[in-house]
Amino acid sequence: MLLTTGAAAGPVSAVEAGDFGWPLRPRPSVEKRFDKPERNWLPGHRGVDLAAADGQLVVAAGDGVVVFAGVVAGKPVVSIDHAGGLRTTYEPVRAQVVVGARVVRGTPIGTVVAGHEGCPVSACLHWGARRESGEHNRREYVDPLGLLHEVPIRLKPLEP
Repeated sequence: MLLTTGAAAGPVSAVEAGDFGWPLRPRPSVEKRFDKPERNWLPGHRGVDLAAADGQLVVAAGDGVVVFAGVVAGKPVVSIDHAGGLRTTYEPVRAQVVVGARVVRGTPIGTVVAGHEGCPVSACLHWGARRESGEHNRREYVDPLGLLHEVPIRLKPLEP
């Protein structure tokens, strides 16, 4: 069951375990998976592309503080800092939040804008995550799907 609130109101509630949840409701399909670059400056895919619709509501994946809501290289982006040095990014997203806003998991943060390069469907949300590592304060890109605590499917044998 899914309960949504007004566009800029409070959080969107859904039954999910863990500190982080999907930034789109209902749960989207993953159109392009994370491909960690060997080095931060080398090619790779620093997030996942999730199937979306133009204008679809995007919610904060976890509790945090909005640290960026603006345009980077012509794309609208929202970034949220979370506990433990984690930052999640959402693009292309027309922001409904401002820098400094505290959000909780499920808080509406903006809407998807169609036109994400390389998206095989009408619109995609690029959801990225990075962690500040202790070693020399380096940034490490991480798979945002790893933030989700989903119960794995276990197949049992047909015969004992």
